[in-house]
Amino acid sequence: MYDNFAELFAIIKATEKLEKAYVRDVISPAEYEVECQKLIAHFKTLSSTLKDIVPSIERFHDTYKMDCPAAINRLVTSGVPATVEHRAAAATTHSTSAAIVAECVQNFITAMDSLKLNMVAVDQVHPLLSDLSASLNKLSILPHNFEGKTKMQDWIARLSKMGAADELTEQQARQLHFDLESSYNSFMAALPTAGT
Repeated sequence: MYDNFAELFAIIKATEKLEKAYVRDVISPAEYEVECQKLIAHFKTLSSTLKDIVPSIERFHDTYKMDCPAAINRLVTSGVPATVEHRAAAATTHSTSAAIVAECVQNFITAMDSLKLNMVAVDQVHPLLSDLSASLNKLSILPHNFEGKTKMQDWIARLSKMGAADELTEQQARQLHFDLESSYNSFMAALPTAGT
C-alpha cells in the first residue's frame, strides 16, 4: 500500500514539475506532450487500482500537504496535456490542409465505431476522444467555441474523473455517440466548400 502511495505521490509531484517547466518554456511542447501523456496514463492506471483505498485524489493531495495545484488540474480535472487543451493556432501554419481534415474525419468515425462495437471502458474511449480533440484543435478554421471541441473537452473531463477500468453506462454511451454524431455533422458543415 505504501509503495502505491509513494508512486501516486511521485506522479503528482512529477506532473507539477513538468507543468512548471512547460509554463517556463524550459521544455518543448512536443517533449512536454509525450511526457505528460505518460504521466496521465500512469496516474489513471494507479488511481483506478487505488480507488478503494484513495477515493479522493484531492483529499490525498491535502492529507500529504503536496501543494501541487497544476498537477491536480492536469491529472484530475483536465486529463489531457496543456498542448492538446490549448493548441495554438500559430503552431499549425497549414491548418486547413486536407490531411488534418482527413485526420479529424478518421477520429470521428473511429470513436463512433468503437461505441457501436461496445468499447465503453474509460481506457478505451479516453484515448480516442483525446486524439479527436487534438485533431480538432489543429484546425484554425474552427472557432474556439466550436460545438465539437467543447463537447469533446466536456467528455474528456468527465472520463478523467473515472477510473481506467470503469465503463460508460448504456445511457452515457448513447449520449456520447449522439454528441459525436452531432459534432461530426457540425464539423462537416463548418468546412469551406470547394468554391470558397
